[in-house]
Amino acid sequence: MPKKLPESVAAVDLGSNSFHMIVCGLSDGKLQIIDRLKEMVRLASGLDKKNVLDTATQNRALACLERFGQRIRHFPPGSVRIVGTSALRRAKNAQEFLIKAEQALNHPIHIISGIEEARLIYLGVAYSLGGSIGLRLVMDIGGGSTEYIIGTGNTPRDKESLHMGCVLVSDLFFKDGRIAKNAFTQATLFAEQKLEPFQKKFHRKNWDEAIGASGSLRAIAKVLQAKNWSNNGITEAGLEQLVTYINQCSHINELALPELDPERLPVFLGGVAIVYATFKMLKIDQMTVADGALREGLIQDLLGRIYDHDMRAATVAALAERYRTDRDHASRIRQTIGVMLEQLAGMDFLVDNGAITQFLFWAADLHEIGIDIAHSQYHKHSAYIIANGDLAGFSSQDQLVLAAIVKSHRRKFSRAAFKALPHPWNSYAPYLTIILRLAVLLRRNRHNYMLPHFEITFVKSAIRLQFPVSWLLQSPLTHADLIKEADFLRSAGFKLEFC
Repeated sequence: MPKKLPESVAAVDLGSNSFHMIVCGLSDGKLQIIDRLKEMVRLASGLDKKNVLDTATQNRALACLERFGQRIRHFPPGSVRIVGTSALRRAKNAQEFLIKAEQALNHPIHIISGIEEARLIYLGVAYSLGGSIGLRLVMDIGGGSTEYIIGTGNTPRDKESLHMGCVLVSDLFFKDGRIAKNAFTQATLFAEQKLEPFQKKFHRKNWDEAIGASGSLRAIAKVLQAKNWSNNGITEAGLEQLVTYINQCSHINELALPELDPERLPVFLGGVAIVYATFKMLKIDQMTVADGALREGLIQDLLGRIYDHDMRAATVAALAERYRTDRDHASRIRQTIGVMLEQLAGMDFLVDNGAITQFLFWAADLHEIGIDIAHSQYHKHSAYIIANGDLAGFSSQDQLVLAAIVKSHRRKFSRAAFKALPHPWNSYAPYLTIILRLAVLLRRNRHNYMLPHFEITFVKSAIRLQFPVSWLLQSPLTHADLIKEADFLRSAGFKLEFC
């Protein structure tokens, strides 16, 4: 039966400064933008010195998401992508906030790494600008981080995410809007220090055109044009005039800058300092500003998933190749998992067959990548790589889920390993892991032959395997492995029976 495609899709970017939402109609693979919403929440300003997000900021953010939720709450599963960026990456109590935020939106929220954020930003910019044969430098200033990407066409090549953003820099150097003597110089130096290790990689000689992709950069471009300091985006000469003007003021309220949104004013100077440092360090003369950004990139990535071009699948394939896994063995395990899933299709933990079970197949492909590091405890090495790598397309939660399944695919088995996973994975992952464990066990001899037809059932915490008569007698090693596996599962409250 062909997959039913959604009529509308949406993306929400829970940024450190602003929350953005874009809603699009989808027909025959073509997008039409229906709605855009933006609210300046300043999530990063609500983080204290211990990176705890305060209650007032959480409430402000949740009120915004209630409004967003009215628009997308009834969209079907799989038609909405929602991500959190720098502030939620840093927040110690992010999970507490995410539970309430997901209730407001009625869709899951994923926190993404800075490198994944950079990839998605580039996709959004490439989509908005169309084809290009030259190399682009794309820069995006968020509230808590700044991303730099070099790419060509739709493909990002080099990506970095630096811990500096317009909210962060403004809070550090222009507290309460004050512009102290040398404050701008110190803010610029701070940004230069962050960028210094990557100066060579992103230097002017390595790309053909520079593109800006954020509210800060759009605001700066508008101000320069309105003041007649630039007539083509952001220029080095225009920035010099803006910085000279800023240094003549002692408070942001003294800035008489046409076209600057009053909501942008409290974080404007932080953004200017980052851009000024970037132009100096990378020897940029001129930068144009694009409309596309993270939310447009999210939409493009979502379309890939809808039309079976999931970036995560490509990442898994590349990772398996990089660590030289036994692809034939992984294929046999995938086939065995498929046999089990057909019989278990009605189980609660397989309620969303595509979204849930794809993690099982990815785990089959990656469960042995740790052998390339060391055979002893290889499952732990595999899980570490998955949990800590920059895996394109995967959110932090995706990686934790996949790592938990892979880490628990052999030897000791404990439900506690899954408790920290987001809902519903904390309930589903133990069952998925048992399926992987049994598939790996049945294929342990690595021979390339078909297994006999067998039946598998799950009833609550009881698992039953039934093989053809006498098959286990003729397969004593598998029989011994199943006896041992029953002991492992019993310690976690599961009962494995086989005959």
